[in-house]
Amino acid sequence: MKTTRAHAVGIDLGTTYSCLAYLNEHGEPVTLANQEGELATASVVFFDEDRQVMVGTEALRNAIVQPDRVVQNSKRKIGDPNHAWVIDNESYSPVDIASYILRKLLSAAHEQIGAVERAVITVPAQFSEAQRRATIEAGHRAGLKQVDIINEPVAAALCYVLGTEGLWFTELADEQRILVYDLGGGTFDLSLVKYHKDEVCVMASSGDLHLGGIDWNTALEQAICERFVEDFNADPRQDPRSLQALALEVETTKRSLSVRPRAALTVQHASHRKTYQVQQQKFTDLTQPLVERTAVITQKMLADNKMGWAHVDVILTTGGASRMPMVRDRLKELGGRTLNTSLSPDQSIAHGATYYAGMLLTNTEFAKSIQNEEVSNRLARMKQVSVNARGLGILVQNDERLRVPHYLIPPNTPLPTRITQTFGTVVKNQKRVHLQIVESPATEDQPHAPLGACVIDDLSPDLPEGSEIAITIAYDEQARVNVTAVETSGGHEASTEIIRPENVLATEIEAESNSDDEPKSAGAQDDFQVEEWADSTSAAAIQLPTSDIEILDLPSTRGPADQPSQPTRKTTKPRRRRKQATGDQTSKKKRSTGGRKASSSPSSGQSQAVRPPPLPPGLNSSQDSKSGEEEFWNLPEP
Repeated sequence: MKTTRAHAVGIDLGTTYSCLAYLNEHGEPVTLANQEGELATASVVFFDEDRQVMVGTEALRNAIVQPDRVVQNSKRKIGDPNHAWVIDNESYSPVDIASYILRKLLSAAHEQIGAVERAVITVPAQFSEAQRRATIEAGHRAGLKQVDIINEPVAAALCYVLGTEGLWFTELADEQRILVYDLGGGTFDLSLVKYHKDEVCVMASSGDLHLGGIDWNTALEQAICERFVEDFNADPRQDPRSLQALALEVETTKRSLSVRPRAALTVQHASHRKTYQVQQQKFTDLTQPLVERTAVITQKMLADNKMGWAHVDVILTTGGASRMPMVRDRLKELGGRTLNTSLSPDQSIAHGATYYAGMLLTNTEFAKSIQNEEVSNRLARMKQVSVNARGLGILVQNDERLRVPHYLIPPNTPLPTRITQTFGTVVKNQKRVHLQIVESPATEDQPHAPLGACVIDDLSPDLPEGSEIAITIAYDEQARVNVTAVETSGGHEASTEIIRPENVLATEIEAESNSDDEPKSAGAQDDFQVEEWADSTSAAAIQLPTSDIEILDLPSTRGPADQPSQPTRKTTKPRRRRKQATGDQTSKKKRSTGGRKASSSPSSGQSQAVRPPPLPPGLNSSQDSKSGEEEFWNLPEP
């Protein structure tokens, strides 16, 4: 029976563009062109009247004529069960759209290197569990038998560490701390990575899932439309075709302004046509608030992890939007040094993913396909240690009988890890405990996300209120979340497992997090007590039904985001409760998910459905328009 050769394949599934690469027999990452000869495929899907699917440049061309049949920027919606695009009464989810894009890439790869059954797909570090699962599902729908996941900034770090041209080209100093600044088309990712003796270890990560190059596009697009309205009293935003054509013009203009002081942009709408000359400085002024958002996130990540720029040896940029001069200038100003721009903004993420794919395949026949033994050995030696971008914990009850999240594993905890904390039953003679496992949100204004449940039935009889339940949350060696609950007095136990699609080479990792047993002072903001966690002004918590007592109380004095404790240590003596309010541990009420909600009209397939609404200041120009076809466009200072 003929077996399919294993390939180390990495896929950068981007918001605006996607690409696929593989490791050749020399250990070099090679980007494969699509059927049109392009190394990067536009993440755009078009459905024609015959329900034929077009992906990439062809989809963009057709989108101008029939904008109601195109889906763009779908990555921002992946993992959302309520979002769908409706075209010809057919509903397409974000997973559907992602699978079409992946099929396009895999089809081109099949023609060049043969069938691909396993691949590593990159995701933003801030992606939730639902978003990661949706990405994996899209890979399976596209025909992949096995899908592995790596965070995009980690992939960029691997590409830098192992070499952009091949495994033998780069030999770094024994230790470097690398700040990976990844500004892509739709997301902003930030990670501080430590490289030491063939190990890449993530020290901290942050980012914004709704900040990327398309937001710069939106700012310019809105400003141009306002100016066009002043000139002709006609708004291109009212016509999907005009807006789609303008969106393409804006993208081209933005790219030109990265290398030129000005660029022309033509608007056509309602029998009117005009070309504006957009000055680079004015574009910079217009989008300065977006640049500052990246600066604030960067500074906050360092501060939250008690680090400064002195802890950073290399500032590494990647992502297509990082080419913009305003972005690089601000980052230079922040870091006080020259940036490392050696990585290809468009291909480095996919190349790093191929290296990771090769690391996962070092014990297979793939290793024998690499002709250089030294290269193969280096790939086998390489390890990567990641962190969890979001906190993991359970819902507990407070004084107002509200369920609020309590995170046992805080964000940026090195993986794998194991944390145990002791909780208490909430009523006398409680018969069961129902643990709701939750994940912290990407931003503070969002609700927590449910991950699963764990139930202990038939607790010991006549249990007093506050009887101890030991909860352990652990990432095992396959990067799975394992949750165990044990009634300490009677030994009753329950457990559940949540498959985490984050892949860690955990067989090489033996470290386990430890905790400090000493309670914090009474004035500490994160003092371990649930009764008064919820802010009285917050709509955060979920009302606990009086007929369903299945929740836990917190008799301990350990802080909710304290260091990990020793594995599964049982404590039988109840601790005195503190009532220290910590409003920052609350979470907003979880939005109802329901079934998948389709868009109400065919026009929901347009790209503007996923564009962010905020407009930068200073969009209305008081300048009188000049006569003629072409003029210099000047906006007031923001």
